[in-house]
Amino acid sequence: MPALKEDFTKEDPWRIFRIMSEFVEGFEELSDIKEAVSIFGSAKALRTSKFYKMAMATAGMLARSGYAVITGAGPGIMEAANKGAREAGGESIGLNILIPTIQEPNKYVTRLLEFKYFFCRKVMFAKYSKAFVAFPGGYGTCDEFFEMITLIQTKRIEPFPIILVGQSFWKGLVQWIRQTLLTNNTIDKIDLSIFKVVDTPQEAVSAINRFYRK
Repeated sequence: MPALKEDFTKEDPWRIFRIMSEFVEGFEELSDIKEAVSIFGSAKALRTSKFYKMAMATAGMLARSGYAVITGAGPGIMEAANKGAREAGGESIGLNILIPTIQEPNKYVTRLLEFKYFFCRKVMFAKYSKAFVAFPGGYGTCDEFFEMITLIQTKRIEPFPIILVGQSFWKGLVQWIRQTLLTNNTIDKIDLSIFKVVDTPQEAVSAINRFYRK
């Protein structure tokens, strides 16, 4: 007796429907967001850490300036940013990712979307953000950072502020970009101007405001 064909819902084509639904839901839910800033950083940041406090302050300043704040909805820096935005009376948006380690959305999110696919989630960050602010983080933070500078470098999206907060944390990466990528002609000198490194919430928010005053 021939073996039964595997249920088609387990095949790759079925995933197209899940991907479509994530895009449709994201576009519908966020369509009214006109001015937003995405804040990234480590999920492992402690509430007592200086960068947690700085992320909270940055988000509060952005909310008071009229920006919605978007994060990955998780703990650490993401929680700090959502908390700062919410306590300042701003829109506090969380784009949660469904992964095996289970990331619970933090309690300061006022508008929550959940995604299975990282690339769908990235599209939402890019489409609805007027700026990216990255605090110290791991692979996920670096992934978002390089994704955005690549899109700007290749002119797939219009330039907008990309800001790294914490000179001491990011200096090794920036030095490698300058001494390895630039020296070996894998990037152009102008590509170094795509992002900016600052040390304080005030500098981060001022850089965003200056960009849009131009």
